[in-house]
Amino acid sequence: MTTYWPWWAGAVGLALVTIYHALATDRSFGVSSAWDRVVHWRRERRLERMDEEFADDRALAEALAAATAEHFGPGPSPVRQLPYGQPGTLQVDVEPPAGDRPAATSGRPAPLFTQAALLISVFVGGLIAAVTSGRFELRLDMGPGFRSLVTADPVMMTVLLFAGGVLVGFGTRLAGGCSSGHGLNGCGRLRPVSLLATAVFFGTAVAVSFILWKVI
Repeated sequence: MTTYWPWWAGAVGLALVTIYHALATDRSFGVSSAWDRVVHWRRERRLERMDEEFADDRALAEALAAATAEHFGPGPSPVRQLPYGQPGTLQVDVEPPAGDRPAATSGRPAPLFTQAALLISVFVGGLIAAVTSGRFELRLDMGPGFRSLVTADPVMMTVLLFAGGVLVGFGTRLAGGCSSGHGLNGCGRLRPVSLLATAVFFGTAVAVSFILWKVI
């Protein structure tokens, strides 16, 4: 383990990536959600084009008002009634300034290009780290540890890896995020569901590692 970075350097690097992504995009990031959107890029691009049509809050409100008036007919003026017996004049609701209204795009995922760039950066970063450390090697198996602990049969290895990948994908979607989404972003924002999910992630990893190395 001496050839790896110290733990604190990795923690600082992950924290900087998380903070920079949040500041640059005003959104959280997760590898599993990015992968899902990139794989279904046609659907996501179509949704992005639909979002662009209603990016302006005023245009969206006017379109909804016009559609409502066309379907139900013109309605009464938006007048706010004063309490009975209170002197004064009737107050007409005034639309708040643009800066006080929530943005129409708030809460939406990061652009598809941003998430594709995230996945490419993860691959390129890992490749650079492996090459510069002198440990880059192309191989078709999981190494001697996997062969001795699990199986050396290439067919069985492929089946197990495929089944494991399916289970990881199912669990990730069921939990609403992966270790990056919950562990880095959610825990950093003290979200209870992320704290619980991360505890389950790492607790299961510790248990499986113990079974593999100490029991089997």
